[in-house]
Formats: sequence, structure tokens, C-alpha cells
Amino acid sequence: MPDPTPLKTNDGRFSYEAKGARDLPPLAFLHGIGGGARVWRGQLDAFSDRYRAIAWDMPGYGGSAPLQSVSIPALAGALKDFLLEVGAVKPILVGHSIGGMIVQQLLAHDPMIAEYVVLAQTSPAFGRSDGDWQKEFLEARLGPLDRGETMASLAPRVVADLIGDHADPAGIELACACMASVPEASYRAAMMSMLGFDLRKSLGQICVPTLVIAGAKDKNAPAPMVKKMASFIRNATYVELEGVGHLVALEQPREFNAVLDDFLRMASPATGSDA
Repeated sequence: MPDPTPLKTNDGRFSYEAKGARDLPPLAFLHGIGGGARVWRGQLDAFSDRYRAIAWDMPGYGGSAPLQSVSIPALAGALKDFLLEVGAVKPILVGHSIGGMIVQQLLAHDPMIAEYVVLAQTSPAFGRSDGDWQKEFLEARLGPLDRGETMASLAPRVVADLIGDHADPAGIELACACMASVPEASYRAAMMSMLGFDLRKSLGQICVPTLVIAGAKDKNAPAPMVKKMASFIRNATYVELEGVGHLVALEQPREFNAVLDDFLRMASPATGSDA
């Protein structure tokens, strides 16, 4: 089966993939720094019978126009514009990694914009650029590019470092292909946008039902930190997946889909069913 042709918003700013009838409840997926809309194809297939399942290309990714200045607030503003363009009113937002940061930022300014949210393997804070962990993280991701590597040569090594046990081979192949295709400038800008991000004091303001997902072997968003984040969200369901690294939807797609489906059935019994 050929890959679906990416869609474009009416204003041409965003590319995205979507599946499901337009009159179904909107379910929007937001990828991480090394991803793109196509990392969510398994979820679009699994949930499009009950939802209008939508996956965007973050600004600067896929066919989406880059922002002049990239920051988490600017990306949250772009997300709000995107949702308006595709007619996603009161969507369910599923944000992975930086996608989850963008969701948190959006909720901080518009707490009722979403029906429910899923924060998958993400953090409420990244910290300052002079922190030891931050320096190590940025060196691992950007240092090789500074020394002449390409996104294509970097991708397999980074993906291998992100995954946990028994990862789905097709999912890992897709993860590598997506990361290899990310423009270096967009990747660098997204990395730097996280510096100074800190919404820990805003977690208590999240008032919609929230699913928080952690991977037990995730080194980027360690499970103890994610669990602590969930404890500050008043209506949160926390799920920790054994053996999973940082790319749960690609590493263990059936398990991820089952956890998401369980949450959606509990939050909205009228539309939920087995994925």
C-alpha cells in the first residue's frame, strides 16, 4: 500500500496526515523532535473508526513552514492555529516528548481548549543550558552535527539509544527514517527551544482528564520524574510500561494503543471500544 499523501491546511502553513470521518471527535497526535506526522500512522489506523485522527508535522517538519523564531510558546501558538485550520474543536491531544511540552504550554494559556490530554514520555521542565544533564543531552544530540555528521548518519545511533527491550523492528525502521528526514536546522531549533522551559508550577492548573505515560527504560523522560509530574495533575491517570524506552508508540504500538484506548473508553464511554 502506498504511503498517504500529506494534507495541507487551507493557509498552506501546515502539512498533516488524517484518517476518519470529519464529523467524528478530533484526536490529534503531536510528535517528538526526531519525528513527524508519519510516526503516528499506526494510531491513525487504529482509532479512525471512532475519531477524526490527525497527526501534524510540527513547524519546520515535513511540509510545514518553519517559524521565524522557535520557542515552546511559539510552537503552542502554532498548534492552536493548526487546530483552528483543521476544524479540531475541543480535541483530544496526544503529545509525545516535545509534543507533550507544547500541549502543556497550550493548556497553561487556554486550559479548556482540549477535551482530554495525553502526556506521553514528556516533562514539565527542561532546565537551563548550563546544567550538567542539559549539557550532556545537547552534546549527544548536536555535537555530532557540529563535527560534520548528517541527520541520516546520526539517526540510527540516536534511535538505538532511545529504545528499550524487544522494540518492534518496523517501528524502529520508521523512527530512523523520520529522524533522518528532519531538516538539521529544524532539529537544532527544536532542541534549543526547550532550554528554559519550566511549567512545573502550572501542572495543578490542568483540569481536563489526563493520561500520563512513562517508559520504565526511558532515559530522556525517566519514569520517576514522569510519575512525579502526574502527581501534580489533579485528574491524572499514570501508566508505566515495562521495558519501554522513549519511543513507546513505535517500540510497542499494540501496547500503546491499548493503553490509549482504555483511557479513551473510561473518559468517554460513548465513543470507546477496543482498538
